[in-house]
Amino acid sequence: MTISAAKVIPVQKHYGVRIKKFIVAVLNGTSLGIVMTLIPGALVNQLLLLFSGTPLATNVSFMTTLIQSMLPIVAGFSVGQIFKLSAIDSGSIALAIFVSSGAVTQTKAGLVISGTGVILNILLIAVVATALVKATGNMFGHLKILLQPLMVLLIAGGFGLITLTPLKAVQTLIGETVAYATDLTPLLLGAFLGGIFAFLIVSPLSSVGIAMAINLTGVGSGAANAGIVVASFTLAAMGSRVNPIGATLAHFIGSPKIQMANMLTKPKLFIPTTIGAMIMGMVATILNMTGTPFSAGFGFSGLIGPLTAYTTSDKSLTAIVSVILTFVILPLVLSFLLKWLFMTKIKLIRSEDLKITGL
Repeated sequence: MTISAAKVIPVQKHYGVRIKKFIVAVLNGTSLGIVMTLIPGALVNQLLLLFSGTPLATNVSFMTTLIQSMLPIVAGFSVGQIFKLSAIDSGSIALAIFVSSGAVTQTKAGLVISGTGVILNILLIAVVATALVKATGNMFGHLKILLQPLMVLLIAGGFGLITLTPLKAVQTLIGETVAYATDLTPLLLGAFLGGIFAFLIVSPLSSVGIAMAINLTGVGSGAANAGIVVASFTLAAMGSRVNPIGATLAHFIGSPKIQMANMLTKPKLFIPTTIGAMIMGMVATILNMTGTPFSAGFGFSGLIGPLTAYTTSDKSLTAIVSVILTFVILPLVLSFLLKWLFMTKIKLIRSEDLKITGL
């Protein structure tokens, strides 16, 4: 029997929509995991410097640092929550992601937990493990609690260990590509770094990790932070009508990576953020905003970007004014101009494009 093309196309389209929704849901869950584990440290790191050496600061720093390495586990459970999966399903996904994330490495002395892991691999295994859980369904019956975690761990987690090294190499390659920008003229350097770090901060890549890998310092670090700040403010402003106040503030107090799913599935959102970031990157260069490899990639989060720019300056009144202009006033003005241009004038973007699900 011959099946007409008219009947096949809708079926293919239906599966395409389902796959897209599935990937978006995984991205949303992973984004929530990233934000939940990274925001606490970003909020208190600079404040803890005032109490450096005290037991309180030591304990709080230990807690906020340790939870960053729990990103793969929290992301796995967040994905399970979005899909309304059972505790066993969610736990199975979390375990598979954790063992293959790269957050834990084996040494002669034992296992070492460090960093957040390779987020590209975390995303990939989140997709694989979730698909595996949903595909197997109730296959194990009453033995599910015994067999499902092991099955997902061996298949998805084992696959993740294979893909970990290549995806880590991809991240390194991107970092090396960004490093070439340091050979550009100052204004071009500022524009390029502002734009590229505004992209990195909402991508599966670690903006801070790449900044440290290429030892990004001086005006390059300042330009990168300025680009992230205006991108954060712009996304917050454009989505303020459809997102709760906490989620809106999380864009710049925490991390704009909360918008990762929307950005990757609606590439048009990169247009206003990139334009704003390139402008502010040049402004930061003109105003001689500086930073360190550690501060680059944080933006406004935890006030790390602006405070580092101030502490690495001559601390004059001019420096204070320049920091406020670069990291507060101009990004705010530019974000609302971009919102008006792309949402009211051109009407390329709608508030619903930036709605965060799973909150």
